[in-house]
This record gives sequence, C-alpha cells and structure tokens, in this order.
Amino acid sequence: MAITLGAVTLPGDLRWADEFAWSPLVQSSEYSLTGALIVQEAVKLAGRPITLEAKQEGLWVTRATVLELRALAETPGWSGTLTLHDGRTFTVGFRDDRISAEPIRHVAPLESGDAYTLTLKLQTIPL
Repeated sequence: MAITLGAVTLPGDLRWADEFAWSPLVQSSEYSLTGALIVQEAVKLAGRPITLEAKQEGLWVTRATVLELRALAETPGWSGTLTLHDGRTFTVGFRDDRISAEPIRHVAPLESGDAYTLTLKLQTIPL
C-alpha cells in the first residue's frame, strides 16, 4: 500500500527513520527551597518528527515526485494529511530542513522518471 502526503503518492516502503526516537511525554524537574524534588510531566500536543527516507537500492522516487514534494515544501504554512502504508494518519507540516533529494545517476537531460534518493522531514502539528 502506498503512502500519501496530501495529494502526492509515495512508495509504501519508505522508511520512517525516527519513529521510535521520540517520546510523547515532556518532563521537567527542579528542587524547591526546602530541597524537595518537584517533577512535572505532561503529554506533548504536537511536534513529533516524521522523517521518511528512500535511500536503499530500488527504494527511490521519481524526479516528478520530488518536484511535487518541493512545491508543497515551498508553500508557506502548508499542512496536510500524511497517511502511512498501515493506515495511520497524521496532520503534518514541514520542518525547517524540509526535503533533500539526490539523483541516483545524473544524466542530462533530466527526465521526470529519473530515480532519486529522498529524505522528507515532517512534524505533526495541532489540528
């Protein structure tokens, strides 16, 4: 099953590189004037990083797909729905470094079907 980002269809086997490198909890601790430890903990409402990668041999995207993603990434304030191959959905926007893509083999002239590696940097945003 494919992955979709807004209206862009991506290969279903893109790797979510940082899926388990994030915790939904935030915690702070400090000592009171009496020396007691005060711990506060809450659930994060948004900001989960979602880095999708197509770097393995054969797991690439086309230049046409890269151009579609770049158009989204260059739209100020863009947000949309990311639907993963397993049916999970997230409301996402782009992170600062947004998108990175390199051709597998550079041959001029460039064509829409040329293969590219891809790193797509998203984050969840509040609804």
